[in-house]
Order: sequence, then C-alpha cells, then structure tokens
Amino acid sequence: MTSASLINTVGAIGNVISFVLFFSPAPTFYKIIKKKDVEEFKPDPYLVTLLNCAIWVFYGMPYVQPHGIYFVIVDGSGFVFQFVYLTIFYVYANNKGKKKFLLYLLIEIIFFAAIVLITMLALHDNTKRSSVVGILGILCAIFNALMYVSPLTIMTKVVKTNSVKYMPFCLSLAIFLDGLVWTINALITPFALTHPFGIYVMISTSIGAISGLVQLILYAYYWCMGENNVDDDAELVLNPVVVAV
Repeated sequence: MTSASLINTVGAIGNVISFVLFFSPAPTFYKIIKKKDVEEFKPDPYLVTLLNCAIWVFYGMPYVQPHGIYFVIVDGSGFVFQFVYLTIFYVYANNKGKKKFLLYLLIEIIFFAAIVLITMLALHDNTKRSSVVGILGILCAIFNALMYVSPLTIMTKVVKTNSVKYMPFCLSLAIFLDGLVWTINALITPFALTHPFGIYVMISTSIGAISGLVQLILYAYYWCMGENNVDDDAELVLNPVVVAV
C-alpha cells in the first residue's frame, strides 16, 4: 500500500469512527427518554462538544479556511447531534438542572459570538490574516482536547459511589479509538509533522487517546471492584459524546 493510500485509508477509518463518536450517546438518551429523568448523568461532554463543533465549523468556512469544507460537513453533523442530545437533556432535567444548563449554554454562546466577532474583524486586515487563522486553529485544537477529556468530570461521582452506573462507557471507548486513529493519521501525514496546525491537532488527538485509555481503565477497575453497577436498563450499558478532525 502506497503512502497516499495508507493515509486515505486511515483517514476513512477516522471519519467512520468520528461519526460513531457523535452517535455513541444515543443509548443514554434513549434511557433518559424512557425514564423521563436525566438522573445523575451530566451534560458536560455534550456542551463541550457542541462548542467544539461550532468552532470547527466556523474554522472550516470558506472565508476563514478555503479548503476547510471537510470540517464544516463532519463537525456540522456533530453539532446537530449535540443539539438534539442537549434538547432532550433540558426537557428531562429538573428545574435546578435546567437553570444550571442554561447558564452554561449562555456562557458558551457569548464566548463563541466573541470568537466570531473578533475573527471576522481581524480578517479584514490581510497582513494579520495568517496569524488570525493560526490562532483560531490553535483554539480548535484546545477545544478538541477539552472534548476528549470532558467525560472525566463524572469520575468524582464514580469514586464516591464506587459504581460506573453513570459513566459513559461507549463514549469513552469511542474517544479512545477516535483519538488513536487520528493520531496515527497525523503521524503518517507529512503535513501534520511540519505544519504548526497539524502538530497542534496531533497533540489534541494524542490527549484524546490517552484520556480515552484512562477512562477505560477506570471503568474496568470500578466495574470489577465497584458495587451497584447495573440498573434495570443494563442492556443499554451506560453511555452518555467531538471532534472529529
């Protein structure tokens, strides 16, 4: 297999896993709808992924990144998935949960609007264009990493309850595979090893692979050593969320 063919093959696998990553919370939200209660599940991974996808979509717009249509398509679909998940979460959250959720969502909207406004104003100065796009790319990589580690916020609950009942196993597995495949893709792609943006993305996906592995190890430990790991919907296996790069 030629180098180009290998890169294309790994990239295709990465695309499939990215869509699996976006779809992985579906069983959890089926469970929420069935019980009409979010219980102890947290919206953190979906809120972070929503913002992450929004930033990547903006980065991929023609007036920002002429060859970024891939980001618009992949992360645009991710944005839609997260929007649906968060809508369901809001519907079935209690009043306290709804207020907290709306506060975080408002902060995200303001933050994203500020990024768009500052970027669009700066892009009018052609001498600063490359720097602005570069900074936006770094921001994309940062939020990519945050998306990968966001499921770890549930670990306090796991440790306190000595149970993985509310830990997103499928999400953690998808994060590990997604981070691993895109890291491999970066390592075999010359551009990723020579261009700053490629290096930043590779670092973020490496963090994703490590984060996913840590999550799986913790899940395995508390599954074997913990208590009350299975509820009435055990067949759904606990899954609550990127990005795909």
